[in-house]
Amino acid sequence: MTDSNGLDPEDRKIVTLARSVRARNSVPEGAAVRDETGRTYAAGSVDLASLKLSALRTAVAMAVASGATSLEAAAVVSEAEDIAPEDRAAVADLGGPRTPVLLAGPDGAVRLTGPAGAGQ
Repeated sequence: MTDSNGLDPEDRKIVTLARSVRARNSVPEGAAVRDETGRTYAAGSVDLASLKLSALRTAVAMAVASGATSLEAAAVVSEAEDIAPEDRAAVADLGGPRTPVLLAGPDGAVRLTGPAGAGQ
């Protein structure tokens, strides 16, 4: 477990954004990413009959659609114990395998931090 108070303020911001999306939209997970210019993109999971996307893949897609060319960091707020390999892969595709990915619980406490390329 990582002490959330010890996070860089910009990393704390994306955790807070992810947590806010999750709560506001009543979805199982929220995510936020920060691009190479410092812009942030926040999203919740999508669960439609014809489209299912995790919150993190949705946030990465929003960044790409907005013209981001790289990512500095990503955060997910979820009850899950780990980040799905497909989610890490989406972050690595845009930010590279060393892009940090934070996993926080619904309370905002960061439980895991690791590179997007972990486990690939």
